[in-house]
Amino acid sequence: MNEGEDLKPLPQPDKSASLIQRIGIYAVVLLVVFLLGFVPMWIKTRSSRMDLAAAEQKLTIAQLQNTIASAVIDARRGEYEPARVAASQFFTSLLSEVNKGEDSALNAAQRSAVQPLFAQRDEIITLLARSDPAAADRLSDLFATYRKAMGA
Repeated sequence: MNEGEDLKPLPQPDKSASLIQRIGIYAVVLLVVFLLGFVPMWIKTRSSRMDLAAAEQKLTIAQLQNTIASAVIDARRGEYEPARVAASQFFTSLLSEVNKGEDSALNAAQRSAVQPLFAQRDEIITLLARSDPAAADRLSDLFATYRKAMGA
C-alpha cells in the first residue's frame, strides 16, 4: 500500500437489516411454539367432537326406542291415551330423523329399514284412540321391528 492511498473503512453492517432479521427469527420461533401447543389441542378437540357426535347418535336411537317402549307398556296396562301420545311422538320423531338424510342419527340402512313402520302409524294410533286391546300387540310387534331395524 502506498502512503498516499486513503484507507477506506470497512462497511458497517446495516443495523436496521440485522434488527429485521432478528425480528423475523423471533416471529418464526414464536409461530413454531404456537403450533406446538395448538396442534395437539386441535387433535384432541377433533377427537372429542367425533366422540360427542357418536354419543348423540346413540342417544337419539335410545330415546326413540324408549318412547315406543313406553307406548307398549302403557297399552299393556290399559292406559291408551298416554300410549297414543307416546306412539304419536315416536312416529313424529322417527319421521324427523329419517327426513334429515345424511345428518340423521340413523344410517342409510336403518332409514330404509324403518320405512315400513310408517305404514302402520295411522292404524295403531286409531286403535289406541278407540282403546282397543289389540293395539298393545301391534305396538309390541312395532317395537320388535324397530329394534331389529336398529340392529339391537
